Amino acid sequence: MAWTEERVETLKKLWAEGLSASQIAKELGGVTRNAVIGKVHRLGLSGRAAPSRPTRRVVSKPAAKPRRTPNAPARSKPAAAKSAPAPAPRPAPVEAARLPNGEYATVLTLRESMCKWPIGDPADATFRFCGRKASPGGAYCEAHAEMAYQPQSKRKRKPTDDARAVLDSLQATRRVNF
Repeated sequence: MAWTEERVETLKKLWAEGLSASQIAKELGGVTRNAVIGKVHRLGLSGRAAPSRPTRRVVSKPAAKPRRTPNAPARSKPAAAKSAPAPAPRPAPVEAARLPNGEYATVLTLRESMCKWPIGDPADATFRFCGRKASPGGAYCEAHAEMAYQPQSKRKRKPTDDARAVLDSLQATRRVNF
């Protein structure tokens, strides 16, 4: 199929009307979407009309509602903030053990009974694994298992108000971006 003057004029007209390359290819017949795109670029066409899009609904932010019940007394800060327990000191990092040949454990030398705690930057030549004796059925030695597996009560939880503020900010961002 050759691009005749008549077909080029039709292409220009349809492009200016805002039709997609696929729609123009169907209208012209005998050409592909990519052929239309290539011709548009070779002709240097631009300034096409924006295709009609459905109008976006503007979502208004709901008014903030107070969270307390009418009979509940107002409180300042929670009492837990006054007597927060001091965090338990973290165990000191355990240095990697050397293998009998004097080298450190690597991916190739790790065995099932060895601690698989990574030490250092994987992109660095000095990267290694702990290599000490792992707990039976576990992946880490005792010291690294304490660091890896923390009981539920030790984890810090954000107060409800902070979580609500984070969720509200995410929701507001979602409204702006989409």
